[in-house]
Amino acid sequence: MKRGAKRNGKTPAKSAVPRRQADGSQGAAEAAAWLSAIVDNSDDAILSKTLDGVITTWNAGAERLFGYSAAEAVGQPVTILVPEDRFHEEADILRRLRAGERIDHFETVRCRKNGDCLDVSLTVSPVRNEEGAIIGASKIARDITEQKRAFAQQAVLLREMNHRIKNLFSVTASLVALSARHFEDGDTLARDLEARLHALARAHALTMPDPDGAMGAATSTTLVPLLEAILAPYNDAAGSRISISGCDAPLAGTALTSMALVLHELATNAAKHGALGAPDGRLTIHLSTEERLRMTWVETNVPHSPSDCPPEGFGATLERAALRGIGASIRREWKEDGLAITLDLPLGQVAP
Repeated sequence: MKRGAKRNGKTPAKSAVPRRQADGSQGAAEAAAWLSAIVDNSDDAILSKTLDGVITTWNAGAERLFGYSAAEAVGQPVTILVPEDRFHEEADILRRLRAGERIDHFETVRCRKNGDCLDVSLTVSPVRNEEGAIIGASKIARDITEQKRAFAQQAVLLREMNHRIKNLFSVTASLVALSARHFEDGDTLARDLEARLHALARAHALTMPDPDGAMGAATSTTLVPLLEAILAPYNDAAGSRISISGCDAPLAGTALTSMALVLHELATNAAKHGALGAPDGRLTIHLSTEERLRMTWVETNVPHSPSDCPPEGFGATLERAALRGIGASIRREWKEDGLAITLDLPLGQVAP
């Protein structure tokens, strides 16, 4: 049968799939189309630049991450994304690219169109022409701001845990010494110490925020019961070492957590260095609620001065953060026979 002849009266149908060109141009075009689709749909910012640092391509991910449209970014120097104090980084990247080096997962800071800065991880690779000469670079930027924030929060929590554990050991030693001063009988000493440790555990639980964000049964309470729970392990059998007077005040939500943290720090310091660790030490607390909540915390029968106190550590940082969260201020005044602390904050910050 001759080529092109009809079979059964019909002209042979043309194939739906075009034949691949002998020079492979069809395959190259398909590969380029696939690559373009991947770049365009990536959540990461993907761009290219010349060896002079001029942006030549800009994908949708870059638009979302940095806020510039492709029309605004292409043709601009890549330094529009770089904070002024990090211009040296871009110069070093270009130098390394010209040498044919690839930069993998370089963590730095870049700026959005609105001026906000964000943490990014950069991967930069040299782009070569058909002769193998380096003509530019491709750059992938991934937003790691949330990841960095999570790492920072984790570091703070680990420091807080370490601080709390050290404090608990110190406080436990203080409680042992406190019980030993009053009891010579081993069984009585053990029962007294056990009761103090149980009270300490209950007070410690009040200072821990709920991991699910809900305080549950401890969502609200008042200041006096909170003080009593935190200070119970340090009182003597007659309950005469610690005195609390004045007006009570409600506590709720984050204010409860913040106040519990601050009071726990004050009690811990008093047990380690102040009145609650001294044989004859006394603690007097007075509360007033006239427009503002004011607590005066006075330690007596424990002579010391600011120079006697240990250097400021993480506990002070934790205290300041808790106070800042409820708009409170604290003032310390060392006296001949002890220490006076005044805590002051807006009443509206603690009331539910």
